[in-house]
Amino acid sequence: MHAMQYEVTLPADYDMEIIRRRVATKGHLLDDFPGLGLKAYLMRERAGGSPVNQYAPFYLWAAPEGMNSFLWGPGFQGIVHDFGRPVVQHWTGLAYEEGPAAGAVPRAATRRRVRIPEKERPALAVEQALAAHRQLACADGVVAAAVAVDPRHWELLHFALWAEDAPEAIGDVFQVLHLSAPQRAELARGRQW
Repeated sequence: MHAMQYEVTLPADYDMEIIRRRVATKGHLLDDFPGLGLKAYLMRERAGGSPVNQYAPFYLWAAPEGMNSFLWGPGFQGIVHDFGRPVVQHWTGLAYEEGPAAGAVPRAATRRRVRIPEKERPALAVEQALAAHRQLACADGVVAAAVAVDPRHWELLHFALWAEDAPEAIGDVFQVLHLSAPQRAELARGRQW
C-alpha cells in the first residue's frame, strides 16, 4: 500500500463552491480506477475554521502501477493544467484497518503528520505509531484508518475517515466531498510486513 496526497492551497477569498462543483462533476471518474484502493476528495476552508482554503485529495493505492498510471495519465494532468504542479507527497504504508463505521459514507477526515526525532530509533517510532493506529482504528465513527511513513523525511502519517464530525485534537480536519474506492477491499488489513 502507498499513501499519496497533494495540496492545492487557494486564496483566502477563493470561492470554494468551485471545488465542490469540480468534485461533483469529476469525482466519479476514479470510481473504477485500476489499482486505487481509495481516494478521498478532501477540502478545508477558512469559513469553517481552517487556517487555509485547500483542496487536498488523499489516496491509498493498492498497487503502485495504479499510482503511476494516475500521475502520468490524464487524471493528474487536469490538476496540473488547472492549478499548476503541486508537490505530491507519498508515504509507504505501514498498516490499514476498517473501522467500526466501515459501511458508512465518510463525512470528514483527519490527517496528522509526525516527525521522527533524529535521536529516536525509527523501528521504535514505527511500533509506537502502529499501536496508536490500532487504537484510532477502533474509535467510534471511524470508517477506515491508515498509518504510513516517509523514510526520506522520517515522517509518520496518521489518516482516518470519519462517518461524522472528526475530533480536531487528532490533527488537520477535512471535509470529504466524495470517496472513490474501487479496490478498497484489496487494501491489505493490518501490518504491511
